[in-house]
Amino acid sequence: MRIGKTYTPHFEVETRQHEIVGFDLGEGIPRRALIMWLVLTLVWSGGLVLILGAPSKITFTIYFLPPLLTVVYGVQRSRRTDRRWNITNWSVAIRYLALGHRPIINGGRRASTRSEYIGRRGRWGPRVAVLTESAALGGAVEKWLGPDEVPAGAGPALSLAARPRLYGPDAVAKAHGRKATARRKGDA
Repeated sequence: MRIGKTYTPHFEVETRQHEIVGFDLGEGIPRRALIMWLVLTLVWSGGLVLILGAPSKITFTIYFLPPLLTVVYGVQRSRRTDRRWNITNWSVAIRYLALGHRPIINGGRRASTRSEYIGRRGRWGPRVAVLTESAALGGAVEKWLGPDEVPAGAGPALSLAARPRLYGPDAVAKAHGRKATARRKGDA
């Protein structure tokens, strides 16, 4: 498998908001980050207003700081995948932990069954190892993770030891049979 590296940064042009309702923002805020902050603030604050009521001087930071921190750290470029924001990687990781993913079998030629999905124990096991060992939460976490066995229809892991071989033209012609070589001689 070949792995390539990009030595030049990706070309990107981002639009910026330089003023809001007559208030000058200097060099501007990236519009995608601003829109994401507005949406997260509306959803987060709307939920808290329904649960706790209107914000006071004390609870104001609970209403507006979590969306702001999420956007500030979320719109930074990821160190793992340079073309993605951090919030994209967080979303993919949360989706994997919550739902898993559909395995690709034989290059997508066959759809996977539900028994072939990675179980909750396989996805969460290493991350909640401390909780499974605790006396208070151990039983509940073990019950939530599910059985430790391999699902029906799935076998043990296979170890493959493939060895590449190089065949010459004579071996290829022999594999195709004498008809292929006879046609070639007749064409000449």
